[in-house]
Amino acid sequence: MISQRASARKQNGYGARMAEFFSIGARRYDSGRTLIIAEIGTGHGGDLSKARDLVAAAAESGADCAKFQCVFADEIIHPNTGSVMLPGGPVALYERFRELEVGEAFYADVKEYAESRGLVFLCTPFGLRSARLLRRIGCAAIKVASPELNHYPLLDEIAAYGLPALISGGVSTLADIDRALRRFPRSAVALLHCVTAYPAPPSDYNLLLLRSLGGLFGVPVGVSDHSLDPVLIPALSIAAGGMIVEKHICLSRSDPGLDDAIALPPELFAKMTRSVRRAQELGPDETIAWLRKEFGEGQVDAAMGDGIKRLAASEAANYRRTNRSVHALRPIAKGEIFTEANLAILRTEKVLRPGLDPEFMPLAIGRIAARDLASGEGIEWDDLGARDGSRARDGSSISS
Repeated sequence: MISQRASARKQNGYGARMAEFFSIGARRYDSGRTLIIAEIGTGHGGDLSKARDLVAAAAESGADCAKFQCVFADEIIHPNTGSVMLPGGPVALYERFRELEVGEAFYADVKEYAESRGLVFLCTPFGLRSARLLRRIGCAAIKVASPELNHYPLLDEIAAYGLPALISGGVSTLADIDRALRRFPRSAVALLHCVTAYPAPPSDYNLLLLRSLGGLFGVPVGVSDHSLDPVLIPALSIAAGGMIVEKHICLSRSDPGLDDAIALPPELFAKMTRSVRRAQELGPDETIAWLRKEFGEGQVDAAMGDGIKRLAASEAANYRRTNRSVHALRPIAKGEIFTEANLAILRTEKVLRPGLDPEFMPLAIGRIAARDLASGEGIEWDDLGARDGSRARDGSSISS
């Protein structure tokens, strides 16, 4: 049985050694040359001049890549999501996302400027509309955020482009990561270990997972770091086998961006870059010795963890809430047919109830609603009645 499972894993690209490099166009990154990503996200606030300033700060701080987020609110959450607690305090997130929406020309401009500064331009889409925008402007690679790890229509869209993809695996199980990675060729995908908490405690990082994940899936690995310190997690991730480091950058932690409170201002981002490059030169053993001397053996060992994949304590409450599920786009009356016009794959957050995993949305389409549903609520198994508008003979619904 064990040999049969091992054989099956190899046929699916599993059980191989961790990939030795990751390429974006002609640029190659490996254990000797880490890909450092400055996550600008939406920190520009829709201001093109500030976006350029952030790109310039990324370049001057030693980053290889400037990353943005292509936001259209309706692709991410429902208007009834309510307030979400973020690093800067509670935010009416749907309304804030609407304020952050900018046009295609904005992304084309910052892409051109980033490339003029010698940086790779990277961006995160949150749905088909934003993914297609990024394809039109000629992105060389695409990033998938942790909450979209189970947005299967989006993953399939991106995989069809044939571009390198970087996928974050925060607030996820090993099975979640497996289902996502199966949609991509192993030669064109990298996995970033992530803890979906803001800020994330260094002790939750479990960096020994990097080699485990890389070896299991046969892909390049790295870390998307939400901790506050500029050195410990980024440098230690290199010693643990990572070749990619992503971290938020800001002009000031007092700026009003959604992630600015946990981002690194330029001087700290530059410190991070230097520490990562130093870790590359020192190698694993000397890097761990250096970090133990600077941070203490207890902190370093806690951050390294045990290499067993589990939800981190700081993110466990987010599972099935920041992830995607099937929701009602508007009020749906009992007896109404579920369609692609009244359902959507959205993040749940804290107020609404989670719905079915997106892989089950095709099972909902064409069935009748077994009860009245409020706008925004997650669609559960008991909400699914008979197919094609005809009621089951006993009036029962379809349950799991």
